[in-house]
Amino acid sequence: MSVKLYEKNPAVRRATRVRSRLKASGRLRLSVFRSARHIYAQVIDDAAGTTLVTASSLDADIKGNGNCATAAKVGKLLAERAKKAGIEEVAFDRGSFPYHGRVQALAEGAREAGLKF
Repeated sequence: MSVKLYEKNPAVRRATRVRSRLKASGRLRLSVFRSARHIYAQVIDDAAGTTLVTASSLDADIKGNGNCATAAKVGKLLAERAKKAGIEEVAFDRGSFPYHGRVQALAEGAREAGLKF
């Protein structure tokens, strides 16, 4: 795909816009990826370029499909792992996905478990 077509892609432009605002905040980033069957979340330190904590609907602790209830469980599991790693506050990176449905359920699950954003 050419660079011009890539830059015109609305999903790419939306994700770039969201991430540029988050990186300016300087906080750790909770990044969400939603596929057709599963949902994945990770806490990323952009300054160091490392992933600190991950959770997904494929984890043995959850092992569910990609519905809203499973997304909430993923959010809770991620928040628990983040607290163990000493992470209290993050910036929520929804990427190109709207804050609705499974993405919203994951965010609310993480908030209920004590993660602040």
